[in-house]
Amino acid sequence: MDGGRDLFLVCNNVEVLGGVQTWAHFMARLFTGRGHRVHVVGIMHPKRTHDHGADFPYATTVLHPHFPGGGWKPKGLRDLTSPRARRLRSERLRGAAGLAALLRTARPGGMVIVAEVWAMEWVRRAAPGHLKVIGMVHESHAACRLAGRHDRVLRHFADADRFLTLTLADADAFARDGMANADFIPNALHVVPARHAELDAPVVVRLGRLDYDKGQDLLLDAWSKVAPRRPGWTLRVHGSDKCDGKEERRLARMTEELGLTGSVQWPGPTRDIETALCAGSVFALTSREEGFPMAILEAMAYGLPCVAFDCAPGIGELITHGVDGLVVPAGNTTEFAACLLRLMDDAELRRKMGRAARASVQRFAPDAVAGRWEELFAFLS
Repeated sequence: MDGGRDLFLVCNNVEVLGGVQTWAHFMARLFTGRGHRVHVVGIMHPKRTHDHGADFPYATTVLHPHFPGGGWKPKGLRDLTSPRARRLRSERLRGAAGLAALLRTARPGGMVIVAEVWAMEWVRRAAPGHLKVIGMVHESHAACRLAGRHDRVLRHFADADRFLTLTLADADAFARDGMANADFIPNALHVVPARHAELDAPVVVRLGRLDYDKGQDLLLDAWSKVAPRRPGWTLRVHGSDKCDGKEERRLARMTEELGLTGSVQWPGPTRDIETALCAGSVFALTSREEGFPMAILEAMAYGLPCVAFDCAPGIGELITHGVDGLVVPAGNTTEFAACLLRLMDDAELRRKMGRAARASVQRFAPDAVAGRWEELFAFLS
């Protein structure tokens, strides 16, 4: 399309540390570089923000300065005519009106990409008819069900022009639920390494939020089986609790109770993922749920062999067990510990898998993934 398209990427928020936010800012840069006019929209400002950079080559807008209630019919409010219920609904309607005004500026051929189902509640009220709407989930079908979002996804995304998951298996699962508009596009590789891990440091590394779903407590349980046998090694977890620090405090207590204080480091979140990953020799992921984990993409790109729970179809899409990493049945911390030990004890195996990981992850190079998006835009137009 001559002059590019008007693209709106809409998320619950665009300022926390998370895979969706990393994806949104990277794709906004990628689309802008391909000649599109991009606007990233967050529904609200979060309590705790993460530095995703500055001088964005695209516009950003946040609709609400704070959390605008839990839904369009607020939970816990029996009287929907009460002053509080009316205030919350009025605030949400103002946000939807602001989004509608923004979307009306789009030229013909514009697209709205809605990365999360809560955000879709605003888009459904705001999107003008001349724009195509692409809905997305960044978690697996199973995780969506466990989190209680499944019915809302079916309800809010059923009429989207396209509904995207991150893997074919998840698209098929939603199609079986009646989503005839289901398709998939994986996450793009969003880092360009200037160097790669040398894989000789006695460090197992993990990058990820300190949330229950990310399973850092399961990683500590696995590490408690490793640390006494390999006292020279360190587990280094980069991340922070996205809310009030409750999970951080729980993990700190668990670290002390398991006697791991001397072998586990919590340096906090980092923007310098290259330094963080290149300082490690093995990457560990013990999430309870994932979609198509950006952390695995990053680690493989920097040449780290990964040990990961098989918690979503995206894990198997990324890692070929025994070739470029090791995949463990979800929740099995004993086997996870054994796989960590296998890589910790065999430097040549680490290097072999690390080289394979670097080559394998190129399947998700930005131009290849962007090309699939361009094909979808053209099809919907």
